[in-house]
Amino acid sequence: MRFGFWLPVFGGWLRNVDDEGMQATWAYVSRLARRAEEVGFDLTLVAELNLNDIKGDDAPSLDAWSTAAALAAVTERLEIMVAVRPTFHAPALLAKQAANIDHISGGRLSLNVVSSWWASEARKYGVQFDEHDDRYARTAEWLEVVQGMWSKPRFSHSGRYYSVDDAILEPKPVQRPWPTLYAGGESPAAKALIAARCDAWLTHGDPPDVIGRKVADMRERREQLALPPMQFGAAGYAIVRGTEAEAKRELQRVIDPNASARGYANYQDWVSNTQLEQRVSLEDYSVSNRGLRAGLVGTPEQVADRIREFEAAGVGLLLLQCSPQLEEMERFASEVIPLVRGSAPVRASAA
Repeated sequence: MRFGFWLPVFGGWLRNVDDEGMQATWAYVSRLARRAEEVGFDLTLVAELNLNDIKGDDAPSLDAWSTAAALAAVTERLEIMVAVRPTFHAPALLAKQAANIDHISGGRLSLNVVSSWWASEARKYGVQFDEHDDRYARTAEWLEVVQGMWSKPRFSHSGRYYSVDDAILEPKPVQRPWPTLYAGGESPAAKALIAARCDAWLTHGDPPDVIGRKVADMRERREQLALPPMQFGAAGYAIVRGTEAEAKRELQRVIDPNASARGYANYQDWVSNTQLEQRVSLEDYSVSNRGLRAGLVGTPEQVADRIREFEAAGVGLLLLQCSPQLEEMERFASEVIPLVRGSAPVRASAA
């Protein structure tokens, strides 16, 4: 199992807690990323939203792409998965930027291709917001251009959404034919696109048996296309405590929707502009990406057992959120990862 974490570009993950002690600043996220690779984490996901999805529209949030480029220069081992929304980026220009960051990182860049959901954010930033299936049609063409720019000496394309004429991209990415392309989605349009054009599929939090069925479906789609096997990852919110009772008390703290209303303002926007296979309750929404459904709550032994269930279901990457991120990741690295990997506990931070 590989362990990744969501970079807290929004200042945290709890919609009911205004200040989680994890500022949306370069100082905090760079310290977190450098420590994460020291303690055994493999990857960080840098989400892309121009408004703050968690703490409210007027709260700070970091830009994904400039942050990813900066992280590439100050880390040594960590894979940097940066989210990209095709409606916000011209594909040929994004391909050029991504290739450059791949070189800065020494071949550690990957992309999480996201077909957008927040209509009001797009409107406020002057970006077109397509209907659901149209967004995936745009994404398919966007990927065609990006992959062509990365893999062809010269590339031309004339389509419904994008046109490029005899374009040259040099230097190509370090990784060939291109950096790993991750994507998530549960609608028929999303699954068809991801199976055909991406290298890995990500899913929101769910129990291992539910995710196992989804993995089997995506594997079958991939085999029907005669394409190489995919990688699979899942989101999860981790609460690790010495006793089950302590873990449950922390769980109750993070799911109380009455503690703050600011973070729930865009709930209806999320529900109306996504096509999820399961209804998302306000309790689910209290933590980003349905993370609590993964069931990573309990003692180190209980959480390690749950992770083994995900492995058996075909998941090779867990993308974790926790709060406060630095302190809880230290705990996870010292108490859970050794149980899963059979390694010695990581040394405590001197910071």
